[in-house]
Amino acid sequence: MSAEPSSPETTDIGVSPSVWRYAHASRAHLIIDGAAYFVHMRAAMVQARQRILLIGWDFDTRILVGEGRRWWNLPRRKVAPARLGAFIMWLANRRPGLDVRLLKWNFGAMKALLRGTMVWDLLRWALHPRITYRLDSAHPLGCSHHQKIVVIDDKVAMCGGIDMTAERWDTREHREKDQRRRLPGGLRTFGPWHDSSLMLEGEAARALGDLGRQRWAQAGGKPLAPCLPQTESAWPNRVAAEFTDVEVGIARTRSAWRDISAVREVEALAVEQIGRARRFIYAENQYFASRRIAEALAERLAEPDPPEVVVVMPLASHGWLQHTAMDNARARLFAAVKAVDHADRLSIWIPRNAAGTPIYVHAKLTIIDDEILRVGSANWNNRSMGLDTECDVFIDAQRPANAGCEAQIRAIRHSLLGEHCDLAADLVGSELDRHGSMAAMIAAQPANGRHLERYVPPELSEAAKVLADSALLDPEAPEEMLAFYRHRGLFRSRILKRPA
Repeated sequence: MSAEPSSPETTDIGVSPSVWRYAHASRAHLIIDGAAYFVHMRAAMVQARQRILLIGWDFDTRILVGEGRRWWNLPRRKVAPARLGAFIMWLANRRPGLDVRLLKWNFGAMKALLRGTMVWDLLRWALHPRITYRLDSAHPLGCSHHQKIVVIDDKVAMCGGIDMTAERWDTREHREKDQRRRLPGGLRTFGPWHDSSLMLEGEAARALGDLGRQRWAQAGGKPLAPCLPQTESAWPNRVAAEFTDVEVGIARTRSAWRDISAVREVEALAVEQIGRARRFIYAENQYFASRRIAEALAERLAEPDPPEVVVVMPLASHGWLQHTAMDNARARLFAAVKAVDHADRLSIWIPRNAAGTPIYVHAKLTIIDDEILRVGSANWNNRSMGLDTECDVFIDAQRPANAGCEAQIRAIRHSLLGEHCDLAADLVGSELDRHGSMAAMIAAQPANGRHLERYVPPELSEAAKVLADSALLDPEAPEEMLAFYRHRGLFRSRILKRPA
């Protein structure tokens, strides 16, 4: 049930330096947080007819995707299992024409040996004729395969920041010690987690299918044919789309490797969209470590009447390396940008739940002037601008096909601010009007529920400053890996001066 395979390079040229392709979406919906994502993912996958293509930074077959049958529940044939590994097998066994493909970054592949039942899941998948699990090593040493894309029948797709792995599930309430927020095996809980992904239907999903098949071939897999056109859609029945009949843009990052050319659309698009902001930029991101993003923001904030910039971020990165590379760079870049922020328009905020526990922000989302909604896998760090494979999707209300989308984008921004500030979304608009800015509204909210806390840069040692300024652990291109003497790190431009 597929057309002829196409060359992996036939769809490689973008329509501009900042956009790979524009495509129509019959429906689009922003999924906020992992609980909704896994429910909708499961509902869509159950309806798959031809192919499920899963592309991710990581997969853990032990996670639960929905409330399906556990091993002690019967009947086996009527209710799909909840655990991902068994769920994939259940689907493949009950859909004779279904082809399941999974593409994962090759780094950390040995983790599967430490993940208990995952070894047996992978073995069972390997023996199945219509399940193929492949590791992606088609990148220079030190780069990563970081896209998070799901494509079902080339008809429905999801693209964003959520991986089908552990520590991603959470509700929008981010409750303290939520017993459903458990690591595989169920012995330990993990902390609150915030994320997002955009679900698409129609030509935009098929375009992401083209991108996925291209990456599959680049990673060494046999070329895959597109799915045959079909009228049936795997769009979950319970999902009411925020957008209908819109045009979606797609941007990529990719390092040059062998005969594969480099792509830096994500970076170019970020600079372009920051330059377009007239009133405000609202962003949620895991990191603030990209030199080019900081320069673009500094240029705007140095203007006589700059836009407001509100960024929601985690308190600290996970892991020593990420903390050393990203958190210290955030402190340095924030200080440098604030030095030109004469109107005090930039603020960074840390979300906390009602108990005061920091909520980890893994989302990569930007809203500009309620005209642009952008969601994807790319972080605001140097790696996502030039090293790793990334994919972002966006809806731009200034495109002729998207006229009138501002109201939906505004509702999404209000919903996100309401989630972080423990406010009903329909109250956010009046609160913004009353206080005059997002930062003033956020600061005025009480801290006895979910709330945002203003980021205060930590004091860094001289060694930490030198390491952060060099961008040694977060280079912009493969040739700069472990070669700090080739460039001047975070502070190359005239607009950003190295802070004391």
